[in-house]
Amino acid sequence: MKKIIVVGGGASGLVAAIIAKRHGADVTIIERNPKLGKKILATGNGRCNFTNVDALPIHYNHPDFVAHIFEAFSPAETLLFFKSLGITPKIEDLGKTYPLSEQASSITDVLIYEIKRLNIEVIYEKMILSAHKDTRGFVLYDQLGETYYCDQLIIATGGLALPQSGSDGTGYQIAKDLGHEITRLFPALVKLKLDSPYLKVLDGVKFPGFVSLIHNNEKIQTEFGDILFTKYGISGPTILQLSRKANALLLDNQTIFVDVKLVSELSQSDIESRLFDLKNLPVELALLGLINRKLVSVVLKEARLMPDVTVGQLSTLQIKRLSQLLTSMKFKVTGSKGYEEAQVTAGGVAVDEINPKTLESKKAKGLYFAGEIIDIDGLCGGYNLQWAWSSGYIAGLSASK
Repeated sequence: MKKIIVVGGGASGLVAAIIAKRHGADVTIIERNPKLGKKILATGNGRCNFTNVDALPIHYNHPDFVAHIFEAFSPAETLLFFKSLGITPKIEDLGKTYPLSEQASSITDVLIYEIKRLNIEVIYEKMILSAHKDTRGFVLYDQLGETYYCDQLIIATGGLALPQSGSDGTGYQIAKDLGHEITRLFPALVKLKLDSPYLKVLDGVKFPGFVSLIHNNEKIQTEFGDILFTKYGISGPTILQLSRKANALLLDNQTIFVDVKLVSELSQSDIESRLFDLKNLPVELALLGLINRKLVSVVLKEARLMPDVTVGQLSTLQIKRLSQLLTSMKFKVTGSKGYEEAQVTAGGVAVDEINPKTLESKKAKGLYFAGEIIDIDGLCGGYNLQWAWSSGYIAGLSASK
């Protein structure tokens, strides 16, 4: 019987352990926290967006690599896996899938129950800091200097995102000890900081709209959905989707902006026509029917207009300027909220050093990777947990053979 150690009791580690045990291996999980699955509880605002039924390889940064894994364990197989554990899925807009209970604890509870049912040993509050490979297999060392031995090793420690959940990047050092390269790391799916004098006024303003990432005066990515202004910058699902490219560019010291369409339902010419029709109204009142009151004051300041001037008193150029601001208002991006609030880490163990069909290391036979520690990250909306389940399944299955 193969002795397998899974380092990390998060999403990918739990599935890896379950699958390896079901296939006859002797499995031990080493978890740094006093409980398993801590990060899962934070997903989907506590509801756990545990997969996305529309997830495809193209939704990830290395689609060819992900394609091999999804061929073996797709979102459809994920639904069947969790249904077998008692989870009834609730599929919402854009393929987002939650447990019908709408509680993240439902996901952790059924996984932990299966861990106990299979008599998988779990060692809590031990942090593996380093490892090496010898003729017998792998030797691991924890924070107290204690050693652990195994034939096969699965590293599923996560990345750097949400360090309060226990993800602090220690897995990267283990991977380095065993000969692996770690690609550039940065936060992804995270709120962005802006440089703007209007943030205090705009704090709390939320609306659906288009937002684009601007680099070298070109729109390089556009998203539609909820946009939320905050005292530090901007948030919402649209911003999270843009944040990966934004942070990558900021790392290269590039200047970038977000271009927010305050009125998405009307074109610039439609807005101009509407304003001309309201020529007897104060411009402030004419705008109140289009955008949030807090936005009105900002747009008027940016257009250098007094709120009580009537639309009829405005020149054609002034009306054009107003319509431009309502369909394209730019804000400079200065940074992000960092790993503390990021949903995922971009970067990790280089994929060209991992077998894409088994997730076994090409550097050290018997070493496997699962989840966020690999240089794979996807869109916001259940995609990254899907990667965790799929990669955990493949790593556990491969290691048990």
